[in-house]
Amino acid sequence: MRKGFDNQKYLSLQSDCIRKRINQFGGKLYLELGGKLFDDYHASRVLPGFEPDSKIRMFEQLKDETEIVIVINAGDIEKSKKRGDLGITYDDDVLRLTDAFNRLGFLVGSVCITCYTGQPATDTFIRRLTAQGIKSYLHYPIDGYPSDIKKIVSDEGYGKNQFIETSRPLVLVTAPGPGSGKMAVCLSQLYHEHKHGVQAGYAKFETFPIWNLPLRHPVNIAYEAATADLDDKNMLDPYHLEAYGEKAVNYNRDVDIFPVLKAMMEKILGRSPYQSPTDMGVNMVGFCIYDDEVVREASCREILRRYYHTQVAIRQGEAAESQKNKLELLMQQLNVDDSLCPAITASREKASATEAPAGAMVLPDGRVVTGKTSSLLGPSAALLLNALKALAGIPKEKELISHQILEPICRLKLEHLRNRNPRLHSDEVLIALSISSVTCPIAAAALAQLQNLKDCDAHFTVIPSSVDEKTYKKLGINVTCDPKYQVYKLYHG
Repeated sequence: MRKGFDNQKYLSLQSDCIRKRINQFGGKLYLELGGKLFDDYHASRVLPGFEPDSKIRMFEQLKDETEIVIVINAGDIEKSKKRGDLGITYDDDVLRLTDAFNRLGFLVGSVCITCYTGQPATDTFIRRLTAQGIKSYLHYPIDGYPSDIKKIVSDEGYGKNQFIETSRPLVLVTAPGPGSGKMAVCLSQLYHEHKHGVQAGYAKFETFPIWNLPLRHPVNIAYEAATADLDDKNMLDPYHLEAYGEKAVNYNRDVDIFPVLKAMMEKILGRSPYQSPTDMGVNMVGFCIYDDEVVREASCREILRRYYHTQVAIRQGEAAESQKNKLELLMQQLNVDDSLCPAITASREKASATEAPAGAMVLPDGRVVTGKTSSLLGPSAALLLNALKALAGIPKEKELISHQILEPICRLKLEHLRNRNPRLHSDEVLIALSISSVTCPIAAAALAQLQNLKDCDAHFTVIPSSVDEKTYKKLGINVTCDPKYQVYKLYHG
């Protein structure tokens, strides 16, 4: 688990850069936050050494001056779109984010719902917010967006949106995921602030793509893989090249919207402080990579994970075949294949030998362990125990949990909890292991190794249950699987 990113350097450089941008505008600053403000697991996977909560830590010293607006697209509410890293819907994540911000002492002023056209599920969500005492505002689709600048920057465009009332000088605009409409919200607010006579500015804090890395660098291609459902495309910023004669990487949506932003700035300030989409960013990530080889390898592995996640989403009817095709093209550009993750081949070989679902995991030292299906354990539970044994130096044939403990749990599941499958899931086997550790030294030794599973790669030959998937995510294990179920049925709870 080599590192390639200096997180402390990043915190220092990034906070200094944001302070300078805040001081650039004397009245009010809307700072669009691309990616995750915290829980940025994508960044931590492609930039080994990056801490998922790095961004929020920078803003804690500005809490008293900061207000947060969370943005969600009404279409994502209707589709019950999920965060891939957490497995929860975007609307639920709005509530989770609000709770998380409140715990840290931040003010979450409101939720803005974009692209609203009277969707029933969105109306239900609004009532849910109101019941919790959370203000919500509606923004609407604009005909001709983003090319018809004259209409957009008018009372018939942004003017129709509800003005979000804010009370603090720094407004952080964030969202559960990409494509929520954060930039449009910021621009709409600038339009309304200008009508109210308030001097306001805009900047963008986004991690990917990394503007000062090459266009086809794996970490930038990994961003395209992560946003395959949005069909985002990295590109050289033509405005930056024209203004400064320098190459900088941006993506199509920012480039497309830049004329609107520039027109807004010219109308509000008399001139635009930005000559390119890259100008409006405050991203210092590229200056903090100290081992490019490590970052390249990590990014390629992330692209492979995205490919398998997309295949599962297609199998579940949650993604289009075109997303898989795009990922295959990205993989070809970097020669990414299954050999990057030895667990894929190992799990399939184990499944072939046992004629049952199996899994495999790559340990921090490069060893590969496997887990098979048995009468008492599913492959996820078996793999977890075998990985802990290997890390603790316990022979594989040694029994960590007595059958006298496992069998009553299995009977309980069948006879009283009315489960059809008696095999233990990962969370159940960890509870059993915890109980065993009280009287069994080797069980205690195995349990002590749980922390060392973080960032390991695991692969299964069937789609794991939601319970097993959540347990692995909580342990920080990166899971992929073949896009098939163990049993044919229509409902997989």
